[in-house]
Amino acid sequence: MKKLNPFTIVLLGSSIVAAALVLILLIVHFFHPIPAIAFISIVLFGSLATFAAFYYLFREFIYNRLRILYRSIRKGKLVPDEKLYINMSKDIIGKAETDSKQWSDQRKSEITQLQEQDKFRREFIGNLAHELKTPVFSIQGYVLTLLEGGLEDEKVNRMFLERASKAIDRMTNILNDLDELTKLEVNDLKMDLRPFDLKELAKEVMDGLELRSQEKHIKLRFAKEYNKEIMVRADRGKIAQVLTNLISNSISYGNENGETQIRFYEVDDLVSVEISDNGPGIEPHELPRLFERFYRVEKSRNRNEGGSGLGLSIVKHILDSHNQTISVRSTIGVGSTFTFSLDKFDGTSSTLVTSRGITIK
Repeated sequence: MKKLNPFTIVLLGSSIVAAALVLILLIVHFFHPIPAIAFISIVLFGSLATFAAFYYLFREFIYNRLRILYRSIRKGKLVPDEKLYINMSKDIIGKAETDSKQWSDQRKSEITQLQEQDKFRREFIGNLAHELKTPVFSIQGYVLTLLEGGLEDEKVNRMFLERASKAIDRMTNILNDLDELTKLEVNDLKMDLRPFDLKELAKEVMDGLELRSQEKHIKLRFAKEYNKEIMVRADRGKIAQVLTNLISNSISYGNENGETQIRFYEVDDLVSVEISDNGPGIEPHELPRLFERFYRVEKSRNRNEGGSGLGLSIVKHILDSHNQTISVRSTIGVGSTFTFSLDKFDGTSSTLVTSRGITIK
């Protein structure tokens, strides 16, 4: 019965009533003979009348119930003169059941999404407050010390002013990163896509971070010698920011006397980039949240290492803007590897781009 459409149900019901009517007429005919024409006319008229009555009443019943249902689940408002089209030859009850389930699933999905957004909002506000609280309290402490007499002490005043300046720089970096991240999320930053040598750019970034790496005795190098150009088509400045963030993190959180390697792989029309270190590694449960704003793994909770806590989130959004992705794999005590891809450029550096983005023809 579940697979029968309303028209079939009405037809079956009418047929049963018609059969009952024929049976009654046969009984009456047995005692009081009825002319054949009258007998047939009564059966036909009774069957048609029964079918019409069943059809109308059943259709109105279904219509009223479905109208109440669809008023609850549909997004648009039903106007008074709007009629739901009911095709009695179709499985309209099954369709209503499917629509109700879809509506229920959508509501559950929306509620889940709202709960996740609310959780993210609360975590974001808490993390932002925590990130800004450290430099603000530092500035407050230095200024109060200076106002309470430290300003007259030449040995103290300059040192405290320099520390306050560093705290202000940290706040500025956080706000600048937040502003850039917001622009990336709303696609407000235009990508300047052009071909360039990725190997040359990586070498420039490593040279720029050489002093920092030497302080921790961390060696920056390519995994092997690349004799030819590795041409990609991307925004050179933004990819430089990606490489800087990833290599800088490997230095900040890596082990002393460690090593950071960069590898390139050409796969079809893509160039894959791997940045790996032999640092302490990241716990598996930390990996899914690694690219969230302000998220820090437990071993890097202190702010002494610097950074705004937005670097990896910016990296992810930059690569999203290039229609590419980034992934990470890590093993505790072995190290971590970040991998991302860029569109390969089939050609050579006939059009070169300097480190400042100036085109050389």
